Amino acid sequence: MRVLLAGATGYIGQAVLRELVSAGHEVIALVRPGRALSITVSDDALEDQSDTVTVVEAAITPNEDWTAPLPKTDVVISCLASRSGAPSDARLVEYEANRQLLTYAERGGVQHFVLLSAICVQTPRLAFQREKLRFEALLEASPVPATIVRATAFFRSLVGQFERVRAGKPFLLFSSGNLTACKPISDRDLARFIVARAAESPQGTLILPIGGPGPALTPQDQGRLLCETLGQPFRSTSLPPEMFDWIRWLISPLGLFSRRMRDRMEFLRIAKFYATESMLCWDAEAKRYNAETTPEFGSDTLQDFYAKLASGETLPPERGEHSLF
Repeated sequence: MRVLLAGATGYIGQAVLRELVSAGHEVIALVRPGRALSITVSDDALEDQSDTVTVVEAAITPNEDWTAPLPKTDVVISCLASRSGAPSDARLVEYEANRQLLTYAERGGVQHFVLLSAICVQTPRLAFQREKLRFEALLEASPVPATIVRATAFFRSLVGQFERVRAGKPFLLFSSGNLTACKPISDRDLARFIVARAAESPQGTLILPIGGPGPALTPQDQGRLLCETLGQPFRSTSLPPEMFDWIRWLISPLGLFSRRMRDRMEFLRIAKFYATESMLCWDAEAKRYNAETTPEFGSDTLQDFYAKLASGETLPPERGEHSLF
């Protein structure tokens, strides 16, 4: 099948690209103007297929005909995501750019639209979550068959303290380190899940939460795994999650005059959310997160990922603007 992949230069987008090439699909990789796309595959046989990827530079906006260079495609996969989570960025990327992709899909008779969303939209409190849900609502109302993949935490988001622990410093926890939990998933496993779903033909719109292989891990579990992998005794320092509220309160007067400060305040809201909310399926009736009902997929474990980082087999991934530590 021919797939239009938006967000091909991102962390998950690159993994989806590799998986699409591996599966023998023709890919139209949509990238922002000036962004380089590196097609890296480990198998020589896959290198021979890299010519099945066509890179198209385009700014997805309503003010220009960005679809002009695009051939007819069977499937659209969107891995677009706001880099900062700031309200204006979230609106332009999570909602507006995806809306333009959907318009293209509707006009072009696309057979399936696959959206990479996030499991955190279940309890929306942040600008980027609300914009994701706004677009999900459009997708559900569209005649284009769609699959919404609500993924749990990525391995990338759980490596921020790798160098800190390797240097012998204590692992930082919020409160006891047991406030939250997740079933982290690797970029490779998530890409496999997305590509497998893309090849199917759903009726209407499916919403699929997905995590990696269990069990669910708390931050304390993650810290113990990391320390064990690096041969360090587990030592931790506890921080109050309320610290983000205190900092936001201190800088709030500056937000009256500075958009940069307002964006910083939103980052602090994001940090507080991830420090206090689990990345698991939400049980609305019981009003709690439920690890048992959170689906699992794949075979890559966080422990194995930590081991590859420690041995140098894998380099720490670039973590973007949401880095906490």
